[in-house]
Amino acid sequence: MANANGECYTHVMHRCPWCGSDPLYVTYHDDEWGVPLHDERRHFEFLLLETQQAGLSWRTILGKREAYRHAFAGFDPEKVARFGESDLLMLLQNPGLVRNRRKLEAAVINARRFLEIEERHGSFDTWIWGFVDGIPIDGKRSTLTDLPVTTPLSDRIAAEMRKLGFAFTGSVTIQAHLQAIGIFNDHLLDCFRHDEIQAMTS
Repeated sequence: MANANGECYTHVMHRCPWCGSDPLYVTYHDDEWGVPLHDERRHFEFLLLETQQAGLSWRTILGKREAYRHAFAGFDPEKVARFGESDLLMLLQNPGLVRNRRKLEAAVINARRFLEIEERHGSFDTWIWGFVDGIPIDGKRSTLTDLPVTTPLSDRIAAEMRKLGFAFTGSVTIQAHLQAIGIFNDHLLDCFRHDEIQAMTS
């Protein structure tokens, strides 16, 4: 490309540095992370995957995403809620998953709690976005060190989910979830996705 003076220059597309150059991570960053989410099954998918991440890297879970999709009935919460002991034993033998019994049990428990929220509130989407009156929060983060591990909002939602009987949904996990589903736009200010996502919600 050239400027008005005919001088050539290269356009640099800035991304949040946490995604690096890994194609899987870059695609997730560019297409999914921080986009306001309002789809019930994808809400359950993101919640299930976040709870499986605890103590691991998100890249590890992304690499196992399709194995989880197959093992957990396409992330259908109604089907997962009906999983029993024999299903858990099969999951524990699946090399594509993180074979931690407590995490796998949590996925089933959370499917049941997810359905209870849908029954009480009409949808999980209505419930979780109700904490911000449906309006995403612009984090306005300048550097990675500005990204919070928890926030008062994640503390509040995690406490509510604990009371409702969810498992593996502490404040750190919930903060990551809120960033992923776009309740927080935590793309850095110089990341090309920050302004694109803001434009979606303005």
